[in-house]
Amino acid sequence: MSQPVHISFLGGAETVTGSKFLVKTSEKTILIDCGMFQGLKELRNRNWDNLPVNVDDIDIVLLTHGHLDHVGYLPRLVKQGFSGKIIGTAPTLAIAEIILRDSAKIQEEEAKKANQENYTIHHPARPFYNQHEATKTIELFQTEEENKWTNLSTNIAYRLLYNGHIIGATYIELDIFNKRFVFSGDVGRQQDYLLSPPKKPEYADFLFMESTYGDKLHPKENLDEMISEIISDTIHKNGNLIIPCFAVERLQTVMYLLWALYKKNKIPNIPIFIDSPMGNNVLEVFNRFPQWHKLTSSEYNAMCNHMNIIESYKETWDTIDDKRSKIIIAGSGMVTGGRVLTYLQQLIDNKNTTVLLVGYQAEGTRGRQLQEGAHEIKFYGKYYPVKASIKNIESLSAHADQNGLLNWLSNIKNQPEKIFLIHGEPHAMDAFRLKLKNTYNWEVTIPKLNSTIELTL
Repeated sequence: MSQPVHISFLGGAETVTGSKFLVKTSEKTILIDCGMFQGLKELRNRNWDNLPVNVDDIDIVLLTHGHLDHVGYLPRLVKQGFSGKIIGTAPTLAIAEIILRDSAKIQEEEAKKANQENYTIHHPARPFYNQHEATKTIELFQTEEENKWTNLSTNIAYRLLYNGHIIGATYIELDIFNKRFVFSGDVGRQQDYLLSPPKKPEYADFLFMESTYGDKLHPKENLDEMISEIISDTIHKNGNLIIPCFAVERLQTVMYLLWALYKKNKIPNIPIFIDSPMGNNVLEVFNRFPQWHKLTSSEYNAMCNHMNIIESYKETWDTIDDKRSKIIIAGSGMVTGGRVLTYLQQLIDNKNTTVLLVGYQAEGTRGRQLQEGAHEIKFYGKYYPVKASIKNIESLSAHADQNGLLNWLSNIKNQPEKIFLIHGEPHAMDAFRLKLKNTYNWEVTIPKLNSTIELTL
C-alpha cells in the first residue's frame, strides 16, 4: 500500500535563513530544525507569524545544529502549543541553550531601550520571546547520541551524523517506510582549523540539500599573511581592529588563528579582547566536549590565557577608552546585534579603525551593507558615517563551498528520486541546481517558501 508523506517548507526555502521543514506521515509528524528568520525586514517580519500548520500535530523536533537560524523559533513554537521532545546532540543542545538564553536577554534589553529612547515604530516594542519562554523551551531538550538509529514508530527511525560546520552539528537521516530522507543541515568543510571533516551520506532517496555557497568556491587566501598585514597596519595607525564574529565556532576559530600567529612570531603581542558573553559560554562548550573538536586541553587553555576575556559591560567601555592599539572580537557576526554595535557606534567614524568581516553576510544585515561599501550605517535609530577601513576574509566560512558540497554527496550509491535545494539565496540555488544536473544528472527542485509537496512512497 502506498504511503503519502507531506513535506512543508516553512523556512530555509528561497533564503539562507529560518530553516524549518515539516515531515508529515501517517505515523508521526516531525519538524526538522526550527529557525528564526534573519536579514531582510520582509523575512524578519515573518517571525511574528504563527506557523501555518497545526502545531499540536508535531510529535518531535530534530535539530541539525544550534545556530539561531536553525533553533531561534523554538520558543515561539512552544508558545503556540508544542510540548514534545526537542532532540539534538549534547553539544548542539548546549549551544542552543546558550543562544536562546542570550537571544532572549538581548531582545528584552533592546525592546526596553527602544521604548525608553522612543526609536521604535512599535508601541510598545516587544521582545520576540523572553527569558521565561526560553527556559520553558530548554526544558524540552533531550540529548541523542551521534550515529545511533532511534525508532520513532513502527516504520520511522532517525539518526544524527557528524557534519563539521560547528561543534555538535549533524545531518539527519530519516528512514520512513523503507525510504531514506536525508536533511543535510549546514555542511562543514573538509579542512577546518577546529573540526574534523563531515561524514557523508551513502544512501538518499529524498535529499534536502543546503546550497549557501552553491555558486561559489572559497578563495585560496594566505590567511596568515592577510591577517598579519591587517594587524601590522592597525598598529601603524595606532588604531583598533574590530572583528564582528559569530559566537559559535567563528569566534573560537579567530581566537585560534590569532594565537597561532603569535606563537609563530608572525604578529606581536598586541592586546586581544574577546567581548561576547555568548562566545565565552561557547568556549566552555568546547571545554566540556573535547571529543567533538581537534584542540587539545593544553592548546585550549593556552589560547584562552592569551586573550582578555571581557565579562561586563563596564569592561566594554574601558576597552573603548583604552588608547592602545588593539584587536576586539565581538558578536554578532553579521553586525545585527550584540556588543559589536557598541564598538562600531563609537569607532566606525574613525579612519584609524579597521573592521574585518570574517563570515557570510546575509542580505539586509549591517554586515552586508558594510561589505558592499555603505557610506553610513544605522545604530539604535541614528546614522553614523563609515570612515573605518572595511576588510573581508571569505575563506573562513564554516560552510562547504560548491566543491565541498559536491564532495559531500560523492559517496551516495543510489540514484535519489528527488533533490530539494534549501538554505541558499536564489542565484546560489540555481547555480547549484545546474551543477548537480551536469555532474550527477539528478532531478533537482527548488521549493517555494511555505509550499507543501506530497511524496508517495
